[in-house]
Amino acid sequence: MYLRRTQRRRKDGSVVGYVQLAHNRRVGGVTRAEVLLNLGREDELDMAGLRRLARSITRYTDGEPPDVAEAAGEGLEVVSSRPFGGAFVLDALWRRLGVADAIAEALGVRRYQTDVERVLFALVANRALKPFSKLAAAEWASCDVHIAGVAAMDEDQAYRAMDMLAAADTEARVQEAVFFAVADLLNLEVDLLFFDTTSTYFERDEPEAGADGSPGFRSLGHSKDHRPDLPQVVIGLAVTREGIPVRVWVWPGNTNDQTVVEQVKDDLAGWRLGRCVWVVDRGFSSDQNLRYLTRAGGHWIAGEKMRDGSADASAALARQGRYRSVRDNLRVKEVELGLEGKRFVVCHNPAEAERDRAERDDQLARIEAELARIEALRERERRQRKNKTRAAKTARSGEQAKRTKTLARSQDKAHVKAECALRDHPTLGRYVRLTPTGRLRIDRAKVAAEERLDGKFLLSTSDPDISAEDVALGYKNLLEAERSFRDLKGILRLRPIFHRLEERIRAHILICWLALLLVRLCERQIGDTWRNLRRELERLHLVTLAGAAGQVQQTTRLTPKQREILARLQVEPPPRLTSLTPA
Repeated sequence: MYLRRTQRRRKDGSVVGYVQLAHNRRVGGVTRAEVLLNLGREDELDMAGLRRLARSITRYTDGEPPDVAEAAGEGLEVVSSRPFGGAFVLDALWRRLGVADAIAEALGVRRYQTDVERVLFALVANRALKPFSKLAAAEWASCDVHIAGVAAMDEDQAYRAMDMLAAADTEARVQEAVFFAVADLLNLEVDLLFFDTTSTYFERDEPEAGADGSPGFRSLGHSKDHRPDLPQVVIGLAVTREGIPVRVWVWPGNTNDQTVVEQVKDDLAGWRLGRCVWVVDRGFSSDQNLRYLTRAGGHWIAGEKMRDGSADASAALARQGRYRSVRDNLRVKEVELGLEGKRFVVCHNPAEAERDRAERDDQLARIEAELARIEALRERERRQRKNKTRAAKTARSGEQAKRTKTLARSQDKAHVKAECALRDHPTLGRYVRLTPTGRLRIDRAKVAAEERLDGKFLLSTSDPDISAEDVALGYKNLLEAERSFRDLKGILRLRPIFHRLEERIRAHILICWLALLLVRLCERQIGDTWRNLRRELERLHLVTLAGAAGQVQQTTRLTPKQREILARLQVEPPPRLTSLTPA
């Protein structure tokens, strides 16, 4: 199809040109031009109409961009240039996953002056692209990035949207709807569920207390961030074997890991996930928790504590047998102890065993050096005390003798402090023992016991059908939950949390969970880290130009890498010319 120009000579000798829209057809082996539309005389053409037609055609092609100068007029001026690609991709995934529909359904039929869904998406996109506080996120969404449907927003709108999200997700309705949309999109198999917990602290001096003096929501507890001096909350996360987050929980900071398994099991029971195997770490593997996980036909894979003196663990580790290689750095051995509903699998990592051995040798060398220093200090003090005592006997003044005894006692404290510090050391203290004479020595029996555990970890399972190899590999995938926690605290900047109300703390963590979901989806479909994807996508900008005829917005040209990302995510590229506002 093309534009065709013809001409006719009039009686007065002048030549008139005509423009037609035509295409060629082959008739009887001969190519003939067929006129589709007569556009009229050349000197009377509607040139503006033709330009509009050309622009509309260009929107759907990958050819040359429309002439922005003609669209906006002469004297173009750049008004702004904002990052566009990251928010554009996240918005496309957000809509495809039905997050907007899930939030709208959870909020109900109530009408709001603010578009709550758009504000929540802006907060999620901010968490994934450039994490800020809610105050700074509102300014970022208004001035520093282009998000469709968000011309401007303030912190009050952000807080109201968070309150509505917390109210709508009281029974995890939003999380359930979003997860099943993702499961349908990716054909996820929820046959293995990995669960783990972490903690995040608040920069405040005192923990909260209830009206009756009981610990509040932000309270002291076992800190996995090694900050026991600060109040915290406990976060639980369930993920699939692909690392896709299923659901998030938030508990008070003094919650014990052993007490949450029943709630997690009951909360997901209503989701009708079918038969699944729970994978939990050693901190959740009490007998009561494991029995609860087997209710309604469920099964579990759990890590076992090897150093707690358990008779079952000791028997499993002492049982002889041949290892089977699963991978280059993993060997497994199944052990049957005759326990009903419980199988043990001993796993051995040769590379980890070498690291354990080297680390222990280094620790023993440090202990020997410290013991030698303490003994030298003790011997020096013994000689000094002997000399001082001899001098005191010949002294004429009783007061001088008293000062000599006081000095000897103060010098004796030095080696006592060194011995106490070594005995109480969190790493080195387990390899020393106290002799009947009060001296510290290396505990060779403890060293030999640790040598037998080099590179090993002990697992148990209730599933009678799963192989020992699958038990080991399934447990190794528990690292996906730990990786999710690292990303929450790292690239998504879960902390610091600038909120004090429980509802807003829960909403903040849920926003981080939604951002993690979108990030994991991008990483899984492209096979690259979010840091690299984000860096490339943020190079796509939306440029606003102003001219005599009005204002026009145009995206920068897509790079080959950006085209590849959009294609693998199955996201249509944005039009080069996104909007035209006449003057």
